[in-house]
Amino acid sequence: MRAHPTFGDSLLALFLVLFEIPQVITGPGDQPWWLRALVDVGLIAPVVMRRRRPVMACYTILFAGYIQLLIDALDKTSEPLRPSDMAIGIALYTMVVYVGRRQALIYGAWVTGGTVLWTVWLIRPRMDDLWWIAGVAVMVLLAFCWTLGEFVGARRAYQNEVEQRLRLLETERDHQAKIAVAEERARIARELHDVVAHAVSVMVVQADGAQYAVNTNPELAERAIKTISSTGREALTELRRLLGVLRAEENTDERTPQPGTNSLNDLAERVRLVGLPVRLKLKGELDSLPAGIGLGIYRIVQEALTNTLKHAGAGASAVVRVARIGENIELDITDDGFGTPHELVSISGGNGLIGMRERANVFGGTLQAGPRPGGGWHVHAVLPIQGT
Repeated sequence: MRAHPTFGDSLLALFLVLFEIPQVITGPGDQPWWLRALVDVGLIAPVVMRRRRPVMACYTILFAGYIQLLIDALDKTSEPLRPSDMAIGIALYTMVVYVGRRQALIYGAWVTGGTVLWTVWLIRPRMDDLWWIAGVAVMVLLAFCWTLGEFVGARRAYQNEVEQRLRLLETERDHQAKIAVAEERARIARELHDVVAHAVSVMVVQADGAQYAVNTNPELAERAIKTISSTGREALTELRRLLGVLRAEENTDERTPQPGTNSLNDLAERVRLVGLPVRLKLKGELDSLPAGIGLGIYRIVQEALTNTLKHAGAGASAVVRVARIGENIELDITDDGFGTPHELVSISGGNGLIGMRERANVFGGTLQAGPRPGGGWHVHAVLPIQGT
């Protein structure tokens, strides 16, 4: 009925027609049957459109009701109340539910006026002292229609509000899902950038060194090639782990531990083997840090040293300081380089600093990076431990 309102209202109009036909054919009164049938059409037919065109349908019923009142007032032998008159109560109910209380009050005033005229013109001449009871009974029925309309209207308003909230919740859920997907993509992109940039930078530096030393110092070239091989294998392992996030959960049992602060010594050692002297200074309790912030520290240091490898030039050195001070982790990565040598291949897309800042922002921290006054580059980050 709610999905097809015209069909439901047509059934209601058919119900009124079935009860009205005997009154039209055999009912008392001097007016011809076709006149009564015409008035009944004006009362019943608009019921079919009462939900699609409520104002037009209800006032058409009201107009037909006044015409019927006038005809019955001229013919004192007609039936004062017929089944088709139920359409007036249905129209009042419709105005309350589908139009609004203000318009329903105006409509109710017209219906009340018609009821008073009906009581005085038609009922009072036919009854002695109890004529007012009929008027009161009709007013009670109209009040019932109004009350029922208020109840159904409140239910409809509540249902509409619930549906609107559900739509908003569904929209918010979709937005949250999109945000989660975007954050996961950004996280994976940062991880891929850090792993690939560091590994490829090491491999490029070692390959250039091996090329220069292959004839003059074969042992040095052999060590460089071994470093390239081990770095490539480690990079492949990291890439498999990261890409496994995008696979089904059947392989969740094949997991490797995430690098953290306990892996900084290995990172520094690998960078030293490449040819960049690194001094690592750790201060405070760092082993008990959450896995997420430990990974963030490792990736920031890795990216900073990768940038040093690519841009500091020959003869540069770096100092990495990681200190736990209260509830904060402070990172300082400095180098004394002078710029990018011409012989190095530039593989940076400019996303390294952005990735480091994003990692710091994820934990509510800050990161600053820039050239040092005396030469070289300085990266300083502060990561709060609380809330991570």
